[in-house]
Amino acid sequence: ELNGNNITRINKNDFAGLKQLRVLQLMENQISTVERGAFDDMKELERLRLNRNQLHTLPELLFQNNQALSRLDLSENFIQAIPRKAFRGATDLKNLQLDKNQISCIEDGAFRALRGLEVLTLNNNNITSIPVSSFNHMPRLRTFRLHSNHLFCDCHLAWLSQWLRQRPTIGLFTQCSAPAQLRGLNVAEIQKNEFSCSGQTDPARAQLCSLSSGSCPAMCTCSNGIVDCRGKGLTAIPANLPETMTEIRLELNGIKSIPPGAFSPYKKLRRIDLSNNQISEIAPDAFQGLRSLNSLVLYGNKITDLPRGVFGGLFALQLLLLNANKINCVRADAFQDLQNLSLLSLYDNKIQSLAKGTFTSLRAIQTLHLAQNPFVCDCNLKWLADFLRANPIETSGARCASPRRLANKRIGQIKSKKFRCSAKEQYFIPGTEDYQLNSECNSDVICPPKCRCESNVVECSNLKLTKIPERIPQSTAELRLNNNEISVLEATGIFKKLPHLKKINLSNNKVSEIEDGAFEGASSVSELHLTVNQLESVRSGMFRGLDGLRTLMLRNNRISCIHNDSFTGLRNVRLLSLYDNQISTIAPGAFDTLQSLSTLNLLANPFNCNCQLAWLGDWLRKRKIVTGNPRCQNPDFLRQIPLQDVAFPDFRCEEGQEETSCIPRPQCPQECTCLDTVVRCSNKHLKALPKGIPKNVTELYLDGNQFTQVPGQLSTFKYLQLVDLSNNKISSLSNSSFTNMSQLTTLILSYNSLQCIPPLAFEGLRSLRLLSLHGNDISSLPEGIFADVTSLSHLAIGANPLYCSCNLRWLSSWVKTGYKEPGIARCAGPPEMEGKLLLTTPAKKFECQGERCPRCLSVHPGTGQGEWATLLAPTSPSFFPQGRDCEVALSGCSSNPCANGGTCQPQEGEGAGFRCLCPVGFEGPSCRATSDPCKEHSCENGGSCLPSATNYTCLCPAHYTGDFCEQPLDFCSAELSPCQHGSTCISTSQGPRCECVPGYVGSNCSEDFDDCQDHRCQNNARCLDEVNGYSCICTEGYSGQLCEMPPRAAGQPGLCERAECQNGAPCVERGARALCQCLPGFGGPKCEKLLSVNFVDRDTYLQFTDLQDWPRANITLQVSTAEGNGILLYNGDSDHMAVELYQGHVRVSYDPGTHPSSAIYSAETINDGQFHTVELVTFDQMVNLSIDGGSPMTMDNSGKHYTLNSEAPLYVGGMPVDVNSAAFRLWQLLNGTSFHG
Repeated sequence: ELNGNNITRINKNDFAGLKQLRVLQLMENQISTVERGAFDDMKELERLRLNRNQLHTLPELLFQNNQALSRLDLSENFIQAIPRKAFRGATDLKNLQLDKNQISCIEDGAFRALRGLEVLTLNNNNITSIPVSSFNHMPRLRTFRLHSNHLFCDCHLAWLSQWLRQRPTIGLFTQCSAPAQLRGLNVAEIQKNEFSCSGQTDPARAQLCSLSSGSCPAMCTCSNGIVDCRGKGLTAIPANLPETMTEIRLELNGIKSIPPGAFSPYKKLRRIDLSNNQISEIAPDAFQGLRSLNSLVLYGNKITDLPRGVFGGLFALQLLLLNANKINCVRADAFQDLQNLSLLSLYDNKIQSLAKGTFTSLRAIQTLHLAQNPFVCDCNLKWLADFLRANPIETSGARCASPRRLANKRIGQIKSKKFRCSAKEQYFIPGTEDYQLNSECNSDVICPPKCRCESNVVECSNLKLTKIPERIPQSTAELRLNNNEISVLEATGIFKKLPHLKKINLSNNKVSEIEDGAFEGASSVSELHLTVNQLESVRSGMFRGLDGLRTLMLRNNRISCIHNDSFTGLRNVRLLSLYDNQISTIAPGAFDTLQSLSTLNLLANPFNCNCQLAWLGDWLRKRKIVTGNPRCQNPDFLRQIPLQDVAFPDFRCEEGQEETSCIPRPQCPQECTCLDTVVRCSNKHLKALPKGIPKNVTELYLDGNQFTQVPGQLSTFKYLQLVDLSNNKISSLSNSSFTNMSQLTTLILSYNSLQCIPPLAFEGLRSLRLLSLHGNDISSLPEGIFADVTSLSHLAIGANPLYCSCNLRWLSSWVKTGYKEPGIARCAGPPEMEGKLLLTTPAKKFECQGERCPRCLSVHPGTGQGEWATLLAPTSPSFFPQGRDCEVALSGCSSNPCANGGTCQPQEGEGAGFRCLCPVGFEGPSCRATSDPCKEHSCENGGSCLPSATNYTCLCPAHYTGDFCEQPLDFCSAELSPCQHGSTCISTSQGPRCECVPGYVGSNCSEDFDDCQDHRCQNNARCLDEVNGYSCICTEGYSGQLCEMPPRAAGQPGLCERAECQNGAPCVERGARALCQCLPGFGGPKCEKLLSVNFVDRDTYLQFTDLQDWPRANITLQVSTAEGNGILLYNGDSDHMAVELYQGHVRVSYDPGTHPSSAIYSAETINDGQFHTVELVTFDQMVNLSIDGGSPMTMDNSGKHYTLNSEAPLYVGGMPVDVNSAAFRLWQLLNGTSFHG
């Protein structure tokens, strides 16, 4: 077993001489290369697991000497192709897993040697086509998966449909991805004539996948050296492309990353277009060796960082488009090899600064686009202005975003001296206050919201946090998250970004689960505190990544047992505290991997000192470890005796007790395999749900088992999104089978024995989108069964004996709304409906002739009225009961089944049916069939059928179009919309409806409403209609909006002239009075009163002198600001008091001559833009701080009695530059910035 290590490569001789080895486990490493011949000595090898590694290629003849190999797991790698000789020699292989790779190419004959194969998984790859008859020679195949690929269903894949139909229990949900008309359909359900090839694409499609020289991917087109894969829904770059291609077009797909060496094999490439994808990661060597590349197009992605050296060696590159990404970091040497680049676009990114010399090596550059970036124009960007003035190549108009004095000015037109770094200015962009620029140009977070950060300590305790903050400063050495409400530690990778972190405190939370890998990257952490949480078990995966951990505190949790995988990998831990848990037993060897352990606290645990714990007493005696002498709790005769004082024979078990031991609480049941939240328990002969399924499971595969009913425990898994119960023996559902599954989107119940389903079986499944009941024994469904399933878009109900009487008419109508059933389900009866499609047969054809009993009620008397019982289907579909309780059996002719004058003849024997003698012109079991092609036409929405010799056409009513009148006309399209003047067009079943903008009326909003109908113009003024309003044209001498102001006498002063508004307030005349409109901060009838001070400029402050009784004072400030930092109040000389905003909190520091100064923080933050009251009461050495009238915080300086100097001025909102710098130097104020608000 070598799984879970960091092995990266298997060399040819690594396993030389291991001739008896039968099982080799190499999963969960970092293996990217396996040399051919590595397994040649292992003639006896039976099982080999290489899953969850980094394999990209599979060497030919790798297993040529492994004739005994029966199980090979290569799943969850990055394998892109299967060579023809990949498995040559492994003739006894029974189980081959290749799922979850990136396979796009399977060479012809790749599986030819595997005649004994029983299990083959190829699902979740990029397969588009498969060579003909690839699986025909596998008679024992019982598990086969091909779903979740990109199958191109043209003529070359027709063989697969027939192969799957002949094996109905395997290859389920194998669906087409293209062409468009077959997308989403099951391959097995498509008829042979639908697999067609157009002459135009045949040559490209016919070209088989060959690894020697590469081939054209099935979904793409290739000609003249150009591979065109635009808009094909790709999520990864296809492998094994033609080596001779000169251009590849991959735009408009869903590609998320560019893997290592993705394009390196294609040396002739001159142009790569990857625009408009989802790319967020690029491997540094993705384009390595492309010396001919002259165009690289990457715009419209999610790239945030350009890896070091990603464009290295691209000496011929002339065009590089990186616009419309999220790039925030461009290293100084990013473009150093691009001497021939003529156009570079970095337009529309998140770049705040560029290092000097970034463009120095671009000797041929002619056009540079830098606009739409939030540039911080401080002293560090001066070089760029100089560069752009000397080289006028920036044509997009790049502008500054900060500081405010330069905001929106073009960088190339600003004088050099304007680019300066000053303590008086703030250099951040609105919305990026959490960031500051560091030397590596990657943004580093200053401090998470509500937390406090000082001296590399991030203090986030007592904030009711439910998860670890997403952005933490890279320089953090100690992270305090204690006293919060965190319940799950998720594996988000947050610690990979904190290389200097030494201590994590998560005590006093609600942590009950730590996801495997949650601490990945935290190798520098030496202390981890998890005291007072709710952990019930521990396993090594929880602590993976904590390679340097020395102290692990797990006191006061709910841990019940320790197994020998609990602390694997923690080789440097010296102190481990398990004090006060619920540990009753510890597995032998549990602490053997803790090689540095010197202190182990096991006190206050209820140890059961039976035979299973005998090893621990012996171990404690021999190891020189400080333990505090843990004591036994059970059995009674050993209670309170220290473990290491109990003699070995006294650790004894009662008979049968030896079996119980402490095993890890399984993250995954033994019968299943788990990946993240996906649990697969398929084909395990299960009759009950396995124990230990993770509570956070989202996909649960239980197909191919022995379940006879839906497991009741399913309802406890509230996060389930997919449940697969296909191929079981479930015969009935209850009204509570799927309760509490509000997030379920896919439910697969196909190939069971379901006959009757109760009306409320699917109640509450409001998120359900796909329901498969395919291949059961269902003849009817009760009306309203899908009333709660409002999101359902796909119902698979084919291969059921549907009895299409009037009782199923509702279902016929229901599936037609939105095509919820894909046209597979067919009727099995009555005879005249036999073989008809549920989707296309008109609802009116679903008739009852005398028989009205619901098909799922028992046809036998005595089972109880209305009882939901098993239907025993009669021999003939037309032999149905009557009577109040359906207890009267009738003959086959009782319902007059023969139509069009046919004569009915009952057949011999009870329930044997009938035979119709049809008149001339009619035929069929009930004389209903004629040669009229319109008899069973598919015209929808009231379309009329016009018969022809062999077919028919549909005449559509006014609002519909399409071959079958199935498509509503889009009256709101640009060509057909009648709505004018910017009004909104809404399609309805009656046609278009226009919602007019204000001012317009009429059915198509063409009429300008006459607003003068209700005008209020005065003094004979004339009303002039305008759009959504009117204006008044006054007669001579009158004025005002409504001409309400009479002419003024000559020489008479106006109302505003007499008003005498002060402090710059403008005056407006309202009727017969004048109104002073006060500027902010002023009030009173004439705006003569100063109400507030608005600090706008960064160097503004108020100064108070001659302070009476200072520092005995009560100061109340009402503060409104949206910024996190700034000085509110300062008084200082030889001593000081400062009140400042820091990260939104109010911080008071006070030193009346006693060093060091003391400080208190407000728990509240006040930078939300609202007014807050800050009250400060000072009395000699004591300070009280209260926010918004809340509980005061008190600071009382002890020591010799000093008071502040009352002669020093009191500054509010800021201070002079010289005072500021002195305060910063003397008292270590956290702010050098003035208040802004």
